[in-house]
Amino acid sequence: MFWDRELETLDRSALTRLQLERLQATVVRVADRVPFYRRRFEECGVAPEQIRSLDDVRRLPFTTNADLRENYPDGLLAVERSDVLRLHTSSGTTGKPKALFFSRRDLDQAAGLVARCFVMTGATEADVLQNMMTYGLFTGALMLHYGAEKVGLLVIPAGPGNSDRQLLLMQDFGTTIIHLTPTYALYFADLLEQRGVRPGRDLALRKAYVGAEPYTEETRRKIEQGLGVDVYNCYGLSEMNGPGVAFECEYKQGLHLWEDNFLLEIVDQATGEPVPDGQPGELVLTTLNREAMPLLRYRTRDITALLPAPCPCGRTHRRIQRITGRADDMLILRGVNIYPQQIERVLMALPEVGRNYLIMLDGLDEMTLQVELAEGGFDGQVDHLVSLQQQVVERVRAETMVKPKVELVPPGTLPVSEGKAKRVIDRRRL
Repeated sequence: MFWDRELETLDRSALTRLQLERLQATVVRVADRVPFYRRRFEECGVAPEQIRSLDDVRRLPFTTNADLRENYPDGLLAVERSDVLRLHTSSGTTGKPKALFFSRRDLDQAAGLVARCFVMTGATEADVLQNMMTYGLFTGALMLHYGAEKVGLLVIPAGPGNSDRQLLLMQDFGTTIIHLTPTYALYFADLLEQRGVRPGRDLALRKAYVGAEPYTEETRRKIEQGLGVDVYNCYGLSEMNGPGVAFECEYKQGLHLWEDNFLLEIVDQATGEPVPDGQPGELVLTTLNREAMPLLRYRTRDITALLPAPCPCGRTHRRIQRITGRADDMLILRGVNIYPQQIERVLMALPEVGRNYLIMLDGLDEMTLQVELAEGGFDGQVDHLVSLQQQVVERVRAETMVKPKVELVPPGTLPVSEGKAKRVIDRRRL
């Protein structure tokens, strides 16, 4: 199923021409209207007329988190304030936020991209979406909400938390699709288990759109088993539009990134140079169709890789691998670079392990994993617990080259979150 078959299956040569046309127009626009970019162009010795091919994007400067914060509140606007229809800010917790502005056209374009994502996964106007993301300054809930309404779904703007009410809404209104973080999905699966609710029989749920934080394939399977749903990986970021930047189709072989709206690059984190197709690097995005606040070569800090092969679904927009982590999340222990998702991948693959864990960093690079057991796991049989503990130690060491201490705890022992989880507690003397 397609929302916009012509654009979604556009011939690669035609798509490339469209991207170049939009890139050139964007560069001219920011050079004319945004003093920040005009200064950066002068510093880099580049002029808009020098952008003659998509490869020439590398002549342009990167834009970073710091640039957005330093130009707060409206230093990156390319339109008059009177032309802005909505303001969102980043979900960052330190320093100045990042202010993101959207014109009426921008909001309509963003909703249209989300609509593509919904239809691509088989959603129709017969579906009921329960939106369990945070509403407000965060883009995640509202952008997806408007995209769902564009397709014609009944939308329940539930927001996160109050899980008993969430369950009641699902039961009373026949919710078929939910949108939530992977952390909350795991938490909600635990709740259903505790309440004796059988998702496949007692609820109408059939799909979950999961995003806002990186998660592993093993976690996807835990969510699918716990909620009885088909989980689709949703990728977005406030700086680009929110959700709907990239999404999985029915084949789930990577996320289609909508290239008529975003020019993608995968670069080496340290050098900023492009990496070969298939090799992990940092995702860099340029908006191609943004009116109020265009961004050039924005460093997302998200780690992924390009999948250049054609997708069986017939869409020509290239795919990226699921986000394996953020450059900001990387831990350095004893000189080794570790992403929390590496540890999650090991834990979620073990059926004896529950849905919650904590990574504790202490002293001089000592790592302790607190890991909840699955419900009914081992019934206190010490030899089995010792064996599982050893399995976790060895598998984590094989994955990360660091040997952790492992503490197995009963189900429900660790703190839970109905939003984004705090999985790492770093108490080292830095």
